[in-house]
Formats: sequence, C-alpha cells, structure tokens
Amino acid sequence: MSGRADSRRQILRLFAVALKAVGGRAAVRRTLAARPISGPVWFCAIGKAAESMTQGACDALGDCCVGGILITKTGHLNRERLAALGIESHVGGHPVPTAGSLAAGTRLIDAMREAPRDATLLCLISGGASSLAEAPIEGFGLAELERVNRWLLGSGLPIDAVNRVRKSVSRIKGGGLLHSLADRAVRCLAISDVPGNDPGVIGSGLLVPDPNLAETVADLDLPEWLADWVRRGLSERGAMSRAGPAVELIATLDEAKAAVARAAAAEDLPYRLHEAFIAGDAAQCGQTLARELLEGPPGLHIWGGETTVRLPATPGRGGRNQHLALAAAIEITGRNDCLLLSAGTDGTDGPTEDAGALVDGCTVERAELAGFNVRESLARADAGRLLEASGDLICTGPTGTNVMDLMLGLKM
Repeated sequence: MSGRADSRRQILRLFAVALKAVGGRAAVRRTLAARPISGPVWFCAIGKAAESMTQGACDALGDCCVGGILITKTGHLNRERLAALGIESHVGGHPVPTAGSLAAGTRLIDAMREAPRDATLLCLISGGASSLAEAPIEGFGLAELERVNRWLLGSGLPIDAVNRVRKSVSRIKGGGLLHSLADRAVRCLAISDVPGNDPGVIGSGLLVPDPNLAETVADLDLPEWLADWVRRGLSERGAMSRAGPAVELIATLDEAKAAVARAAAAEDLPYRLHEAFIAGDAAQCGQTLARELLEGPPGLHIWGGETTVRLPATPGRGGRNQHLALAAAIEITGRNDCLLLSAGTDGTDGPTEDAGALVDGCTVERAELAGFNVRESLARADAGRLLEASGDLICTGPTGTNVMDLMLGLKM
C-alpha cells in the first residue's frame, strides 16, 4: 500500500509542477518585465485566470495601473483586493452563462468606452471568457443563451466549433469588442485553453475578427432552431472591417507538459512526452491511454488535450476528465503497478468543482465495494459520484491558469 501511496503523491506533485509552470501571475509578470508598457495602463481581464493575471500585471507595472474591469467565475475573485487597485469586478456564469454574464457583458462594453483616452488598454484573456461575459444579438435573451450553451456543451462538438456558434450570436465575440475601443493603444495577453493556440478561439476571439465565420459555421450540423439563430446573428453582426491587436500567448499546454518532463528528468524518472493532442470521446481516450500505459515500459507518460462527452438526457455528476479517468480505471483494474491522472489545469472539470481524478488498479474494486456499477456510471455520465466514493477525485481549487487538460500515466 505504501508503494502505491508514494506513487500517487509523486504523480500529484508532478501535476502541481505543471500548474506552477503556466500560472497566470508569473506568466504575465515575466511577459511585461521583458517588454514593459510605458505610461498609464487600464486593465480588462476576463476568464477563470483573470485575477491571477491581473496580479501579475500589477507586480510588473506598479503605479501605472489606473483602474480597469475584471470578469471571472465565482470562487476565483477577491473583490476587496481588486477594489483597492481601482479595478471593478464582476462574476459571470460558467460553463453555462447566467444573468451575471449578461450584466458583465453590458458593463464591459460601457467600461471599455469610458476608459481613459491616454491609457494603454491591457487585455488579459483566459479560458472561460466565452461564458463569463456576453452581449447577445437583438432578441436573444438569457433563456436562449442558456439553451444554446447547454446544447453545445452536450453536443460533443470540438471547442472551435462551439466557439463559432457562440460568435455568431454575440455582439462582443469574433472581434465584436473592437467596436468599443476607438483608436486607443491596446495590448492583449492570453493564456491558451484551445487546440492549436488559435487566438481567434481563445475566449471566442473578443478582439480577433473572424472573416470566415459565415462559411465555417455553415458547415456545422445544427438543429434548425439553433441554425435559425445563427443566421439571424450573422445578419446582424455584418462584416468586421477593423483589424485587432496582436495576441501574445503567455502560457500553453505544451509548456505545462514540458515542465513535467523536466521535473521527471530531475528525479531520474523515465518518461515519454507524447506530442499528439488528445481529443475525441473521453471514454475512448481513457481506454486508449490506459492501454498505452499497460503496454509501455515503466516510467511516466505525459499527454495533454481536451476530450468531449456526449451527454445522456439526464446526466449525472462529473466532467470529461472524470469520465476519461473512469474509463481508464476499468482498463487497469487489478494492476498494482499503474496509475493514471486526468485533470483540468483550471482546477475544474465540466460543471463540477473537482479538477479530475487519479485512478489506479484498485479504483473499480473500491467503487464496487461502495455499491457502484462502474459501467453503468460511465453510461450515465456519472463518474463524479463513483470517483468520490472510491477516493480518487482531485480537488485543487482555482489554479490561476487554464491550458486545457493534462493526463499523466505512471507505470512502476
């Protein structure tokens, strides 16, 4: 038992190394120290890492900060600390937008227009921005917004396709926020939570026009009610004529993976850094990764990506990482030499506050002793309740970053 416990501590420590390497505060501080901003600076920070990124900017810029607006998720915010810096703060909904998201989106437009004319606008964008702030097209209210996002989250569509739909019905996404900037100087730093690190997909491209939006969204297989909203939105948005600022990527999934590899090397732990992006059905990915672990030599496997789950009509509790981990646990059942971690680098997994799970060869046994049928839990998308009972959930709290998901496999 002690050997397995030591291995669990080791893999969790390596996950913590990854989070530190892509932390928002340090990444922004490094970036601005290397290329400072002169004169007054007004902040616009949106996403789950908004506060940590803002802290990094304040570390680097000091008294140059002349205020700003920050929009983030419940539990990721210290209002008093931000107010002392002259930064107003708002809470939106995630992963499904709420009335707070609409209020934040409306205030965002006004605040950008009210920002001091002589200040550089420093935009700090991270994952979750698409849901946390929204200003939809005419006639598209909260009920429609919730319906669209719930359908998208359960559709199994990749994140770039999901964001194309979101852009189509928004006044601020797909470069729409540029209308509020006038001719001010703008600098944009982003933590990438999307495959390929496309700035137009991060936060649904608030400052990145998408000239091909109409063509790319037309290729999606959408229900007619949603396709109708998309057509109406594209008509209202019209063409974007203004170019956005360059988006500087300050933290990525590859950097997190590389940090784990360096840590493993420092511990003389053999490792394999997998270059392929892990995507597709979470359960199938869990099975594949577990088999790679079982068939490979002893040591650490490092993967990263973002999978999808097609939800049943009445899903249980969990997220894509918990779903993947449970599928992997089934494959490694009975093995005393294998563990697999799958977790969101933002500290959350789907609609839960758990980051993911770390499973081993006894996970299924522990779950069954607690009265669970593992395959039924997987089919119901109810991995979270089972993994809580088996003692395998990972809870980090807000991490101050978001570079998608990390999967670490250890074979002893």
